[in-house]
Amino acid sequence: QLQLVESGGGLVQPGRSLRLSCTASGFNIGYYPIGWFRQAPGKEREGVSCINGNDGGANYADSVKGRFTISRDSAKNTVYLQMNSLKPEDTAVYYCAAEDDQALCDLRYYDYDIWGQGTQVTVSS
Repeated sequence: QLQLVESGGGLVQPGRSLRLSCTASGFNIGYYPIGWFRQAPGKEREGVSCINGNDGGANYADSVKGRFTISRDSAKNTVYLQMNSLKPEDTAVYYCAAEDDQALCDLRYYDYDIWGQGTQVTVSS
């Protein structure tokens, strides 16, 4: 069974950091484009960052550029999202997802086939 599991969410104060993890089972996460998405209440799911399945290239939404960093540890079959300088507007449920039909990633959620269950990130003082 192909599965993704997110972890690392929580409640943090503005300006602090969190690192989210996305661990795969049933497939090698190093071969697939992996994306991080988020959805706040009443809003559409939006792409945050993604990493290619071949060369490790990454994309970021404008709202997180310079603050978030995506990385992959193939030995642990895990992709990370390091989130620094968090803002209240980063509050959302964060999901990771995998594409299974191409090598390059994108930030369109409807292109992704395998999804995790999500982890809540709340940024508040």
